[in-house]
Amino acid sequence: MRPTPADTSRRPADVLADWSCAVQDARFVDAARAEALMRVDIKTIGDLVVHFPYRYIDLTATPNLRDVRPGTEATVVGRVHEIKVKKPRPRLSIVEVALVDDTGLVLGVWFNQPYMASRFVAGERVAFAGTVQLDFGFKQMRNPFVEKLGAAEEPEFTGRILPVHHSTEGLSTNWLRRIIGAAIDDYSRVPDFLPAGLRLRRGLVSRRAALRAIHFPESIADRDAARYRLAYEELFCVQIGMAVRRHHLTVEAPGFAHTLEGPARAALPGSLPFELTEDQVNAVSQILSDMASKQPMNRMLLGDVGTGKTAVAAHALAVAADSGGQAAMMAPTEVLAIQYAEKLGPVLDRAGVSWVLLTGSTSAAQRRDILQMIASGDSQVVFGTHALFEKTVQFERLTLAIVDEQHRFGVEQRLALRGKGIASDLLVMTATPIPRSLALTLYGDLETTYLRSRPTLSGTHSITSRLVKRSERETAYEELRRAVSAGHQGYVICALVDESDVAEAKAAVKEAERLKSAVFPDLRVGLLTGKMRPAEKAAAMRAFREGDTDVLVATTVVEVGVDVPNATVMIVEDAERFGLAQLHQLRGRIGRGGEKSNFLVFADPRTDEGRERMRAIVSNSDGFALAEEDLRLRGEGQVLGSRQHGLPELRIASILLDSEILEIARGDARVLVEGDPHLTDAMHAPLLLEVKLRFGKAWTWVSSG
Repeated sequence: MRPTPADTSRRPADVLADWSCAVQDARFVDAARAEALMRVDIKTIGDLVVHFPYRYIDLTATPNLRDVRPGTEATVVGRVHEIKVKKPRPRLSIVEVALVDDTGLVLGVWFNQPYMASRFVAGERVAFAGTVQLDFGFKQMRNPFVEKLGAAEEPEFTGRILPVHHSTEGLSTNWLRRIIGAAIDDYSRVPDFLPAGLRLRRGLVSRRAALRAIHFPESIADRDAARYRLAYEELFCVQIGMAVRRHHLTVEAPGFAHTLEGPARAALPGSLPFELTEDQVNAVSQILSDMASKQPMNRMLLGDVGTGKTAVAAHALAVAADSGGQAAMMAPTEVLAIQYAEKLGPVLDRAGVSWVLLTGSTSAAQRRDILQMIASGDSQVVFGTHALFEKTVQFERLTLAIVDEQHRFGVEQRLALRGKGIASDLLVMTATPIPRSLALTLYGDLETTYLRSRPTLSGTHSITSRLVKRSERETAYEELRRAVSAGHQGYVICALVDESDVAEAKAAVKEAERLKSAVFPDLRVGLLTGKMRPAEKAAAMRAFREGDTDVLVATTVVEVGVDVPNATVMIVEDAERFGLAQLHQLRGRIGRGGEKSNFLVFADPRTDEGRERMRAIVSNSDGFALAEEDLRLRGEGQVLGSRQHGLPELRIASILLDSEILEIARGDARVLVEGDPHLTDAMHAPLLLEVKLRFGKAWTWVSSG
């Protein structure tokens, strides 16, 4: 319902509204309602105005109950005829509410929610909104949204579109509508920060009109136009911040123009064990083009599991060496840093490039020598972990910084490594596939390069994935035993290191002991967890890589980059506790030698979302498709994590659903910032203020470069 224009004494006159005022300043908000609003994180007038509806009850199109068709979404209106509570078996209750009109009947059905029966009174008018289905000959809606419409003589609801806002105890949806409606009347007179020419070119309604129509639309078309405008402005502000930052990092900062023709790069193709795929060739071309530019490179290389990011990085390392510079390649774990040294080191040796490895477990004597080699320039490439951040690590001439699995490092850490050189190029890499829309949002300040196809030697196409019930775990153990008998190895992955409150979770330490004594007493069972000391982790990984361990029980410390070609079986305990991206990363640890491999997940998912994730991982091997599915299933709140990235909160835009709007907003933001990099033009002053407000404290990160 729309509020009446009562209580005008608290309404601002002809001045622009101040959204920072406390919510108590809004009409109809007393102390009790203010407390209730704060429970849904509404503290200011601005919070109230942008507390958008999450659904609508469309009473402009309510078909007769006889005419609604099963399999369709509908809003129906009728009178409550009968309320029944059934208990067909123990632990199952069913509430049925019969909604009738002059033409027919639709049942509202709720399972194991007996309290729903008390919400209805026979004879009252009610709207149900949901999916219609046919069951036992009756049309029904399961768990429909319910809107009480009052008595038949209350016509104000007829032909309206009612917004449904998230509410809380002590504040009904009707009262919340009234409060928000009053706030829209009183406080929506705000300046439109989008440039007029841009609004006209994109056909956007005004901000004031959008705020009113999103809450109280006159039609579905009005609502859609309002939502488009508000989603566009959210994404546009994010992309303005990203474009400003990109300009700082790549246009205004000094750069180092690398030499692309040199002996190391010329020797590199013959040093690699395979020919580059077309994807890799294109990636190398993009990266080296950036490195040859006088502007700093700021690029992210996204590659699915087994697509060969390391070989691409090797070309960048060789070019840095040919150009008289140094390169640092940083990994998030010591296991991965050591593996890079072991895999890339020989390739660089054959290309005539000197290198060292520096980690937290490097001995004091070795460390002194390594630091001297780095400082003098005798070492052209440095592989390392967080140890590279230390002040004692000084480069003679760092011109390239490569950060692998960059999402495990903060922005400040990336900048700290890059800052050890002057005009250093930055390449960040990840083997975690990220949907394009998510990459443009989280990493919009970076240019992106994608790797999707795998070199022929990767062999990941030979992996078979299978869901195994916990009651059938012996079949999985037999699969692992057969692999070991054939001369191969396998992993058993556990979610936790120590026992937790989650009784079903397997602790890696105890699981290793159980497998040694009860399941594989005749096999060599090893253990690798993130809590082990660096030397212990290195020893455990070395033993597995060299074939001295048959079965490695591990946590997700092996998720990234670990490459043991002889491993052909992986068993994952409690797989429903992992995200799809993480499971896909784990699966990428096997099948790397071209042998037929088996990925076996133990899971008994109890939710629809969990069952869908398990079906997805066993039926799909495309990391980017799985990333899209992960985004859909888990929701943007978990996957996006915008707050921890310092990005403005998205209240209405959806990274998943609004990818087209995102692309448009990104292009518009780039054009605007190219013409006015610091938004100093007077016509952009409102936009600059809005973007700063949305980024908050993170604006210093945006503008610092």
